[in-house]
Amino acid sequence: MSQDVTIQRAAVVAEARRWIGTPYHHQADVLGAGVDCGMLLVRVYVDTGVVPPFDPRPYSPQWHLHRDDERYLGFLLERGIEVTNPKPGDIAVWKIGRAFAHGGVVVGWPLVVHAYQPEGRVVESDVSLPSPLSENKRQRFFNPWGRP
Repeated sequence: MSQDVTIQRAAVVAEARRWIGTPYHHQADVLGAGVDCGMLLVRVYVDTGVVPPFDPRPYSPQWHLHRDDERYLGFLLERGIEVTNPKPGDIAVWKIGRAFAHGGVVVGWPLVVHAYQPEGRVVESDVSLPSPLSENKRQRFFNPWGRP
């Protein structure tokens, strides 16, 4: 891994951690005021310069429960490559309902910073501890520095 990528990975983790405590709010992306898991990823990776600006909105808060459309996964596949062993700064994503619909920034696996609706805010979680995410084995990892 190049020194530039190592520096960027540290910047991504630091930026994700700045959002801890921000309330969960569907489609929002304002530090301290509100964010959801998708927009947290957008803000962190766009604001640190890892990916070019984009905006996936609008989207329904329950699209993943009623459709097989992999919108969330599609955005990740367009901007990175799938990996099996996540490193700090990579993205973890879980299948919720019928599609991959929840993601967060890997701090150091299994620690993840994510806007988690059940917690009502952005948290840093050890996803190996008992929780709906640790019980959900339908997870994948992406490296945004390995663009296709």
